[in-house]
Amino acid sequence: MNIAAVTACTIGVAHTYIAKEKLIEAAQNRGHTIHVETQGNIGIEEELSPQAIQNADVIILAADISVAKQERFAGKPIVRVSSAVAIKQPEKLIVTIEHKLSQGCAS
Repeated sequence: MNIAAVTACTIGVAHTYIAKEKLIEAAQNRGHTIHVETQGNIGIEEELSPQAIQNADVIILAADISVAKQERFAGKPIVRVSSAVAIKQPEKLIVTIEHKLSQGCAS
């Protein structure tokens, strides 16, 4: 599965980057490709490329604030969770998405 994700928290410091690392680790452990953009206190970092978005089977928005530039994801299945879910239960999140995609839905 190809995953594109955005992480963001209210302060834009620790949880944004911890969520990114946890999602990467969980996705890679399950054999998936993942690209993660962070929207932190210094703005957008590692912005998702149009190619990464186009190739994504699902978009994960692990955010506690409004994610900027969401229009990029039009037509893609989007899963919205808090940054806490991405940090505390990343593997469960990935497994749930796998199951939902296999059933033909992701949200």
